Amino acid sequence: MSEILVVPLIRSKQTEKSINGISTQVVCTEFSNYIFIVLTQYGKIGTLVSVTPASRSGDISTSMFTTKVLLGKEEALTHVCAKHLATFVSQEAGNRPVLLGLALKDSSIEAIKAMKDVIKSCQVW
Repeated sequence: MSEILVVPLIRSKQTEKSINGISTQVVCTEFSNYIFIVLTQYGKIGTLVSVTPASRSGDISTSMFTTKVLLGKEEALTHVCAKHLATFVSQEAGNRPVLLGLALKDSSIEAIKAMKDVIKSCQVW
């Protein structure tokens, strides 16, 4: 007798939008333990950053976030962009960590704000 393996459905959404004249693609995928987001203006995954919540002083209601570059170039701007783009996702997803692929031509404040809106439009959490 063979067993039937039931694989949970992985929810994913994607979209494309022009931000400051640059084609920007977003793919958001929900896994049981992570939210995976690819945000690219190059058509590639780019630098892979883990954004993880950590409670401060034992207070769960006050979260701080740590970023760690897993693959790609280690730059201060990468950490800043990752925190701005992924913090709200983690908070809305019950403080799950976010794995973020970033490949950006435009990392201006205005572009990052617009990218957050595009990420919200692909919400799977």
